[in-house]
Amino acid sequence: MDLAPKCPIIPLSAAAIARIAAGETIDSPAAAVRELIDNALDAGATRLDLALDLERGSLRMADNGAGMDRTDLERAALAHATSKIRDRADLDRIMTLGFRGEALYSLAQLADLAIASRPIDGTGWQVQYDHGGRPTAIAPIALAPGTVVTVENLFGQWAARRAGLPAIAKQYQQVQTAIWRAALGHPGVGWRVLRRDRPWFSLSPSETVVGLLCQGIREARSGDFQTWTGAIALPDPSEVAPSLGEVNAAIATPPPHLTVTVGLPDRLHRRRPDWLYVAVNGRMVNAPDLERALYDAFGQTLPRHRHPVALAHLRLPPGWIDWNRTPAKDEIYLRNAPHWADQVRRAVERTLALGTAAPLGNSYGTPRARQLVRAAEAAGSYGFGKLTAYPLSDRLPTDPRDPQAPSDSDHGPPLPTHLKAIAQLHNTYLVAESPDGIWLIEQHIAHERVLFEELRDRWQLVPLDPPLVLEHLSDRDREGLQTLGIEPEPFGENLWAVRLIPEPLRDRPDQADALRELARAGNLNAAQVAIACRTAIRNGPPLDLSAQQTLLDRWQRTRNPRTCPHGRPIYLPLEETALARFFRRHWVIGKSHGL
Repeated sequence: MDLAPKCPIIPLSAAAIARIAAGETIDSPAAAVRELIDNALDAGATRLDLALDLERGSLRMADNGAGMDRTDLERAALAHATSKIRDRADLDRIMTLGFRGEALYSLAQLADLAIASRPIDGTGWQVQYDHGGRPTAIAPIALAPGTVVTVENLFGQWAARRAGLPAIAKQYQQVQTAIWRAALGHPGVGWRVLRRDRPWFSLSPSETVVGLLCQGIREARSGDFQTWTGAIALPDPSEVAPSLGEVNAAIATPPPHLTVTVGLPDRLHRRRPDWLYVAVNGRMVNAPDLERALYDAFGQTLPRHRHPVALAHLRLPPGWIDWNRTPAKDEIYLRNAPHWADQVRRAVERTLALGTAAPLGNSYGTPRARQLVRAAEAAGSYGFGKLTAYPLSDRLPTDPRDPQAPSDSDHGPPLPTHLKAIAQLHNTYLVAESPDGIWLIEQHIAHERVLFEELRDRWQLVPLDPPLVLEHLSDRDREGLQTLGIEPEPFGENLWAVRLIPEPLRDRPDQADALRELARAGNLNAAQVAIACRTAIRNGPPLDLSAQQTLLDRWQRTRNPRTCPHGRPIYLPLEETALARFFRRHWVIGKSHGL
């Protein structure tokens, strides 16, 4: 869809202004960023660069969109001046993200605003505005095609608004959420975000939303998703309440289109419903009816207490949407919402029924062998359960000792009461006999799970004598160690003495590397994961049967034996009944011997 403005910026008529559900104010930096993103995407931008310094109340958004000429720049920050609509009737056929002409005017009131822009075939100009949105300085500027909006001293003269802002960390998190929601609606756009002149995060453009989801969910792979896309039916116009003109506007445009992308329930699911999104015409929206339909379509396909990863993107004719029902543009009103909810539900069912996705590994041999292993994978009930709730942030999950933190249990069926070690395969996998068949257990990640839970239960720092001296620790590294209770002490120029170390690292030769890794972990939970991974038995060394059995016994006693702390499956069960079918031992004895 081409969202680039086709008309110059002009003030709206009094009749149009009277119909607009005005009142959505810029009450936070995230709201300012959201409005600037909308304008950039409407201008056809495919690349957005955002620089933030919220401590100083400043932000700068640069895009490669269509740009504005001098005349449009002079009008851009006036109240109710927009290129998106012209008159009252246009409010019934909105196809852009912005349309009210309030955003830049509000920013001019709340901050020091400057805009530099250049159309593709024109000259670049920079304009500064007063707090009424009127130009105060205009000058030519050398600029690539596109627009750069600079906001300084946001809320500087509005003490009440400034006092109502959350903590700085929360403000950055809100900005990140706004960017992520916009990116999901426009996966073909590239993003680069700076935080106080340092790279914070970036998103590469993708042909589909799957590529974007894989950037956001660290453990996800493209094979974990399935997508259905296609045209969907319009409701019966007789079932709708709007005027005939609005219905005609809906029918006169191309038929509605729906794309549904889901994480396959046997591979990708969440502890919380935090990766469930609905978009309509490029905008992420809060649509409870559609979200419930999206959620309910998964039925009983997910493990207990798990939630789906899913995105439904509706492309609807404008006559079926009222963006102007409330001041908040992400609050949507759909005419005949039950019909669209039913279409979403049906699309998810189609998506989940589109055959198998890419296998988890290479070919397993014959089709019957592949079927056996696929059945074993399904019986394992594993999932990539350690997906962080902060996909793009430099924050990590909360301390697991926090009573508000999610449970570490998968709540699946219990493991066998006893596994008997019978062999080691390629010095990597333990082969164990269970009451119902045989199991393959990956020794490194099983041991990693054991050590991680022991660290959580008994976190202990022990003294180092003599202390370990580290070179060139950054401020962030020192802060990271301090969060773990390790206080580096100055020991000379660019030298730091560490006198405490986690107990499992006390006798390791790689203490310096381990401490640097812990410094970058971010919190205690991530540090414990790193230590468990570093100290777990590696794949390669042979284990005798006694050592194999000891590891199996310790692993079976863990609280969450199904995955390692990184979310990888630990075991692959091969049930005796499946083996019997594979070797055809269910045949009649006489026939099986050819008698």
